[in-house]
Amino acid sequence: MLEKEERQRIIALINSEVVPAIGCTEPMAVSLCVAKAAETLGQRPVQIDVLMSSNILKNAMGVGIPGTGMIGLPIAIALGALIGRSEYGLEVLRDVTPEAVSEGQRFIDEKRINIGLKKDNCPDKLYIETVCVAENGDKARAVIEHDHNHFVFVSKTVKGKENILLNTPRAHVLEDEVGEVALTLRKVYEFATTSPLEELYFINEARRLNVNAARQALKGNYGHELGKTLSRPLGRGIMGESIFSHILSETSSACDARMAGAMIPVMSNSGSGNQGIAATLPVVVFGQENHNTEEEITRALILSHLTAIYIKQSLGKLSALCGCVVAATGSSCGITYLMGGSYDQVAYSVKNMIANLAGMVCDGAKPSCALKVSSGVSTAVLSAMLAIQNRYVTNVEGIIEDDVDRCIHNLTRIGAEGMNETDEMVLDIMTNKKLS
Repeated sequence: MLEKEERQRIIALINSEVVPAIGCTEPMAVSLCVAKAAETLGQRPVQIDVLMSSNILKNAMGVGIPGTGMIGLPIAIALGALIGRSEYGLEVLRDVTPEAVSEGQRFIDEKRINIGLKKDNCPDKLYIETVCVAENGDKARAVIEHDHNHFVFVSKTVKGKENILLNTPRAHVLEDEVGEVALTLRKVYEFATTSPLEELYFINEARRLNVNAARQALKGNYGHELGKTLSRPLGRGIMGESIFSHILSETSSACDARMAGAMIPVMSNSGSGNQGIAATLPVVVFGQENHNTEEEITRALILSHLTAIYIKQSLGKLSALCGCVVAATGSSCGITYLMGGSYDQVAYSVKNMIANLAGMVCDGAKPSCALKVSSGVSTAVLSAMLAIQNRYVTNVEGIIEDDVDRCIHNLTRIGAEGMNETDEMVLDIMTNKKLS
């Protein structure tokens, strides 16, 4: 068992990365940044200027904004200024009303919002800079960097004089992100399987929120309705009534609703609601239908979420690599554990996942993310099935090495460095395609 001090640091890390969110986290982060700037200004702005990194723009263009029935950044920005509350974090728009949406639409129609890319010297793949301007010329500026709810700069300018209220050096952001917790897969496994159970119960809030999201999703027609399709007679006729089909339908249902902008909170992981869903629901469904104990399910959820956090430490919050690869790798570990797997078999499942899904491109947050999430979690089940039989991709194959931590860093190196040019091309295609 790890020492208590180290366990407490890991618990703090999980609590900082596994948080509730309503709607896709990228537009919500932009709305949060606008809300902070508007609050700092102290009055309703007449103009809002927003600059962001290409990864933020990519993930905010095609998703529904909760409670609005609208898609994209302009309404998220307008509502952030009009009714957003920064104290809510990534649930910044929880107080949205039809009246606020109408007011936000007028704000957009009056062309008070300017959106652009931070092209030159953008310090991070996750970067949002907002300036709110008052009618008398006063300004307030807020900057989020490196994490979806991490403010690094806030200032207010009155009569041409800027008063800096917050200025966090880049080094401090990175220090806060890592949390001084150096993880390995073995440490993740040891923490999840040996820590006192009472220290781990908090993760069941992720179970409660995300199971509820999947249930609520079936009450509406969201996105491409992948979850509903899988649970209808057609889906059951093809996929059957199995743990596997139930994992796919429940996970994709929650993703359908979230990407369509349903006012349903989910528990996110590493800044992504889809990652939180994919790290939670496959583990919960398997555990329930496999008749695992509540303790086993709790420990499996910790293993899943902390594995995803560990991978994200070297990959970064946003990259060209689809986040479902990360989250589904976590859920594969959790499922392997629920199958009775040892540490070695959990490591085998990670190798199987990396060998299969490395290179899945992220082309922005959108309703069809449900398809990618279902691909990820289906591979998670297959990888666990092989791992529990001690079958795994070996070090003579592709990017797999004997050391599972090196495998993970090979994956994240590809996603964080090797796919940068791919990322730029994806954004270029997305922003220049012809829409009917």
